[in-house]
Amino acid sequence: MDKALLEQVIEICERAGEAILAVYNSSAELQVETKADDSPVTAADLAAHKVLAPALAELLDGVPVLSEEQELPSFDERQQWQRYWIVDPLDGTKEFIRRTGEFTVNVALIDNGEPVLGVVYVPVLNITYAGSKTDGAFKRTADGESAIRVRSLQPRLEAGEAVELVASRSHGAGAVDQLVERIEGALGSVACKNMGSSLKLCLVAEGAADLYPRLAPTCEWDTAAAQAVVEAAGGTVVDEQFELLRYNSKDSLLNPFFYVIGDSSFNWRDLLTK
Repeated sequence: MDKALLEQVIEICERAGEAILAVYNSSAELQVETKADDSPVTAADLAAHKVLAPALAELLDGVPVLSEEQELPSFDERQQWQRYWIVDPLDGTKEFIRRTGEFTVNVALIDNGEPVLGVVYVPVLNITYAGSKTDGAFKRTADGESAIRVRSLQPRLEAGEAVELVASRSHGAGAVDQLVERIEGALGSVACKNMGSSLKLCLVAEGAADLYPRLAPTCEWDTAAAQAVVEAAGGTVVDEQFELLRYNSKDSLLNPFFYVIGDSSFNWRDLLTK
């Protein structure tokens, strides 16, 4: 995958982030509407979409764009796509409304169902997580850029350190609590951090967390970009049967429940599939 293409996507995401911050920092009262699936949408979601969709459409000839903020093409049409861009212009709209800063711009390139390139941009912090199959993963801040990699779990367990788990601030708390009890029974103490948006996957990718269980609904545009970063950083994202999470294989864009795993050499399967 061409590093120049990744840089172009980063630049487009940064411009979308500027459009989001123009709304976020405005003194005008934030207008929130509710979509057909009961999820919220704001002017910032739409402003970011208007930046992303046309810019991405121009990057690669014949590669369509699938965005949360547009009419969904039929599966008959989508299943003809070998490659396409999948976009969540503002992931974490609820966090945007709450003004936590935990929201992101997500863009991924899907090739034969696999996220092969991804950018997750955090507008409030001006932080970029990016990765591709060929170039690995990195984190870019105002202080510079550094490669990121998932971390090993076994040495930390042997040192008596806690398993660090990241979870949604808004969804699936009961099921996660049960999982935490199971992990504590098998591995010892668990430290849990709650956070919004696809930042949770990025924490695993950069070695700041060991596991992110998502035991509540998500859509494919919520996860694709950060999954590309996780996989480029050496991690994995699997469903409850430990099959790799893949894209555009069915009419619905709902993901199954899944686990984001940093150290894939550790035997998580036996623990998580009981």
